[in-house]
Amino acid sequence: MTGTLSTTAERLYLSMKELPIVSPHGHCDPSWFAQNQPFANPAALLVTPDHYVFRMLYAQGIPMADLGIGAPGAEADPREVFRLFAAHWHLFLGTPTRLWMEYVLSETLQISQPLTAQTADAIYDDISERLQQAEFLPRALFERFNIETLATTDSALDDLAHHKSLRASHWPGRVIPTFRPDGVLDPLDPNFAANLAQLAKITDHSLDSFDSYLAALRMRRAEFIDCGATATDHAIDILHTEWLADPGPLYLSVAKGTATQEEARRFYGHMLIEMAQMSIEDGLVMQLHAGSRRNTNRTILDRFGRDMGADIPLTTDWVNGLDALLNRVGNSAELRLILFTLDETTYARALAPMAGHWPCLRIGPPWWFHDSANGIARYFDQVVETAGYFNLAGFNDDTRAFLSIPARHDLWRRGVALHLSHQIERGAFGLSGAEDLAPLLAVDLARQAYRIEV
Repeated sequence: MTGTLSTTAERLYLSMKELPIVSPHGHCDPSWFAQNQPFANPAALLVTPDHYVFRMLYAQGIPMADLGIGAPGAEADPREVFRLFAAHWHLFLGTPTRLWMEYVLSETLQISQPLTAQTADAIYDDISERLQQAEFLPRALFERFNIETLATTDSALDDLAHHKSLRASHWPGRVIPTFRPDGVLDPLDPNFAANLAQLAKITDHSLDSFDSYLAALRMRRAEFIDCGATATDHAIDILHTEWLADPGPLYLSVAKGTATQEEARRFYGHMLIEMAQMSIEDGLVMQLHAGSRRNTNRTILDRFGRDMGADIPLTTDWVNGLDALLNRVGNSAELRLILFTLDETTYARALAPMAGHWPCLRIGPPWWFHDSANGIARYFDQVVETAGYFNLAGFNDDTRAFLSIPARHDLWRRGVALHLSHQIERGAFGLSGAEDLAPLLAVDLARQAYRIEV
């Protein structure tokens, strides 16, 4: 990673540089590690799965199908996809994507020549050759990256076969699932009815009553815990929680598909509180990602499906949105609720004061559009004075791009070093205090926040 650090910042950075990586939230595919097969090709590894990459190219008029995206792009030649990427490499100047990808190319894939339209084919061939070598298989890279724990994100309907295979193997790498139940909690999910039917089938519960529905969810949570899960994950665009005294009739309505949009919103708001109560019971850490209006480009949604780079931040009302949840369970230190925002205006105004009071709350690291050098600096600047350091959740990379994990953690650790050196310069604390905080912010807070044992 490029960039010059001051003497103090360099000292702090070097103290963190070789620490193990804890990746407690992300979207890597567990089959990579269960099957341990070579990655398919450079385009499938670096371009097609990474919405940071293809959204920028699409913004400059490059058709999604030409990038190998979705069913319309299934026939795209991966070499041509990589050529397109290389020819438009200049578009990423100034972005964290450029920093991550340069790290991946030079440090991970050991490519020495610069990426250009003229070098695209040679680099494609070099990467392809490396991907067939034993040291570039997924498990070998996992070990080379010094990953201590990597959490995937898995649907509540997932059979967890790959995680079970990993646990039964003799490989020592720790890859654990995360319980993502939105598809069976949010009636506004277009597949909600089908998802409930599948939940009934895999749990052998009738789901003909609210109690049966809750029992099925508890069963699935227990199965995830048996596979090593320590957390759940929930996403909501406009944050709302609400406790319903008798949710049974509304459950029957949403299950039949007869509920209004407002009733569906109220039901999901209630279920977030139910999930928090279950987390107190079973110990799973609860993550809440709020404030992203997803799939805003309806043409792309129709042609290519969900989560294709058209998700845009929304303003988020954390205080009112979490009021019902916090005033029911927020005083419990047994609950651990990690909050992620895309609305940076809420850092100092809402999240830091809230995390500085409620025992259950931790503030997640800069997320998505803000996991950048400037985003990291803004984050620390706005939350630390009110929330302190120990109400933060450390760092997670939240990525589908496996090879970028070391690069993302390296950028965070550089950001931590810069922040701590500035704190020393302004007299907030001395070098010894900064040296204590550095490993905490790099690794230990994530372990603690996600209840991951070393």
